[in-house]
Amino acid sequence: MGIEKDIQQTNFRNEFQKMGINIIYTANWLNEKLAGLLANEEITLQQYNILRILRGSSCPLSTLKIRERMLDKMSDTSRIVDRLIAKGLVEKSACQKDKRLVDITLSSKGIQLIEKLDGLNEAIDNMLKGIDEKEAQQMNKILDQLRTSSES
Repeated sequence: MGIEKDIQQTNFRNEFQKMGINIIYTANWLNEKLAGLLANEEITLQQYNILRILRGSSCPLSTLKIRERMLDKMSDTSRIVDRLIAKGLVEKSACQKDKRLVDITLSSKGIQLIEKLDGLNEAIDNMLKGIDEKEAQQMNKILDQLRTSSES
């Protein structure tokens, strides 16, 4: 289906407007699909993102460092981390290098959950099955170009 049919709009000011709306619509569509996959584990996309970030780090991270790596830069990282702590998925401790910060690490329960969620990789790949690897590379290049050209 094209964006025109999905949002019931046929007139766009130009192809750039259509592209922008299509990117936003597709990002929301993908977020909804991913949120549905995570619903059984009762975690949000933002919580999953933090668990993923912590697993990929070789050392504990402060909430400031986690925020730098978050996909959603507008998120309240501290509040999300507090919810993960309440669920027993992450732990915090005093930062040895800077007493103003706390270190966040995955708990054993968090490690088990993120490993379980690795089983969703196939389902995630299936959501994107209409695109081959070459097209995915092109899309990544275009999206990276869009973000970097907008920064100047």
